[in-house]
Amino acid sequence: MYRTNYCGEITEKNIGENIIISGWVNSRRDHGGVVFFDMRDITGIVQVVFRIEEIEKDKLNFIEDLIKHNVKPEFVLKISGKVVKRSEESINPKMKTGKIEIVLKNLEVLNTSKPPVFDIENSQNVAEDTRLKYRFLDLRNPKMQEIFIKRSLFIEEVNKFLSNERFLYVETPILTKSTPEGARDYLVPSRVQNGMFYALPQSPQLFKQLLMISGFDRYYQIAKCFRDEDLRADRQPEFTQLDMELSFAIEEDIFDIIERMLAKTFSIFGININLPIKRLTYDEAMSRFGSDKPDTRFGMEISDATNIFLNTEFKVFRQILENKGKILGIKVDKGSSFSRKELDSLIEEAKILGAKGLLYGKYINGNFESPLTKFAKKEEIDALLKLFKAEDGDLILIVSDKEELAQKILGTIRGNLAKKLKLIPPNSFDFLWVYDFPMFEYSEEENRLVSKHHPFTMPSLENFDNLENLSIEEKLKIKSRSYDIIMNGVELGGGSIRIHDLNIQKKVFKLLNIKDEEAEEKFGFLLEALSYGAPPHAGIALGLDRLIMLCMELDSIRDVIAFPKTQKASCLLTDAPNVVSKVQLRDLGIQIKEKINFDKKD
Repeated sequence: MYRTNYCGEITEKNIGENIIISGWVNSRRDHGGVVFFDMRDITGIVQVVFRIEEIEKDKLNFIEDLIKHNVKPEFVLKISGKVVKRSEESINPKMKTGKIEIVLKNLEVLNTSKPPVFDIENSQNVAEDTRLKYRFLDLRNPKMQEIFIKRSLFIEEVNKFLSNERFLYVETPILTKSTPEGARDYLVPSRVQNGMFYALPQSPQLFKQLLMISGFDRYYQIAKCFRDEDLRADRQPEFTQLDMELSFAIEEDIFDIIERMLAKTFSIFGININLPIKRLTYDEAMSRFGSDKPDTRFGMEISDATNIFLNTEFKVFRQILENKGKILGIKVDKGSSFSRKELDSLIEEAKILGAKGLLYGKYINGNFESPLTKFAKKEEIDALLKLFKAEDGDLILIVSDKEELAQKILGTIRGNLAKKLKLIPPNSFDFLWVYDFPMFEYSEEENRLVSKHHPFTMPSLENFDNLENLSIEEKLKIKSRSYDIIMNGVELGGGSIRIHDLNIQKKVFKLLNIKDEEAEEKFGFLLEALSYGAPPHAGIALGLDRLIMLCMELDSIRDVIAFPKTQKASCLLTDAPNVVSKVQLRDLGIQIKEKINFDKKD
């Protein structure tokens, strides 16, 4: 028997018991004839004390020798001993087991360890590359293990909740067909069918729709997804999402289930959610916050000053208005203390984001100190101050450009200023639904309309029968029945009402300039299924890794994935990706050549 008890679960109720524990040596302290060492396992740490008088004489030399040579950090030991109460002066309130200790009776070395390359308890302060190379040591850190315990508990609660809501857990294929719409696919060559390739799924999107067409009614899955894209702190080449789909469902059904599920499961992280979660349309989110995933924990909302300058003589504003642009701004409370250097930095930031410039003005002692006063009329300045409800010490920042660009620039500046000025309340969690996204956006690179979400999203059917006669501008105004769930300015997940009508799906493909032959080649199996009585259906997917990261207030998604990749998509632990043998390449019919820079159209 390796254990009768786990280290972190021994309490005062166990006082007087003879127990057995097994685990790793966390630390050691010598005090003359008494040696203390802490034992650690997945549940926590407990103190073991070695006193010569407690050891039977025939075992003393043997045990003393083991203590001397084999109680070192990360050695694996089996300990037999008696649980006793600590003296009042030696109680450690910082430990769960701080009121008791184990008096050693016997010790067995189960395994030795090389000196660890870093201090396990402080691994989170070690360079990330080192942590990832020795991930098996990094994961021994109790703080890291707590992350994965919480992650496991969250998934357990999700499973319970969705099972009670009549969802079925169904697994979908990992090896599937390449249907490139969005990020690049990871491709897997087939040995059996030489020259042919599978793709790893970017999401189970088409398969979960097929499950609805198959009559499964409600599906969910903790799904592995793969995207070959540039990485960052909250993105990985392989990630996990909570994937869901419902038949005979509208937006309200999705909102209701997700809200109740999050309210139930987020209690694991100590987060309370007030229901219902507030909602904003895409247009309102952009006009007020300059983002389709706004952080609404602070103000500094965007104001539209366009009407104030409709008849302005200021040449810059007049040109913007003639080109159907907008004049937008934000007010920074008590921001007049910004130095010229700080204002110049804001102007440079706006230019990097695509602005031609950034106008600013300080309202101090009833005077508006701004370059704008040289060009604008007094009544225009007065109306501007009234619009922003300017008070003494406030700073106003203005961007004039195409509406969406101006919104995005101010939205980014707004978020950066909130962090700099510490406007975001600590330990706060704010939730938001954003819905009614545009169905399409225009790709300058591809010179065509592309999907804002994906091409299987149901559009708003207003004017849809007259699509062929709509201009590009009118098509860009078509809304989709899509929605995102936002937490603290970060997208937790998104979804949509799906297209269940074959004719509508074909029209959407046509708008996206996907020819019939291409549609049949890429999505023929879905189109065929849609012709066999597809029910109305809807779905959503939540990024599980990102969700855990946000709930535990961590900075990197890599901290919530057991064995993550670096920003260059490599695994430092296993040295992947790596070369393979010539035999393997031969069997797959693959020959490695120098990297070729193909023309984009190829």
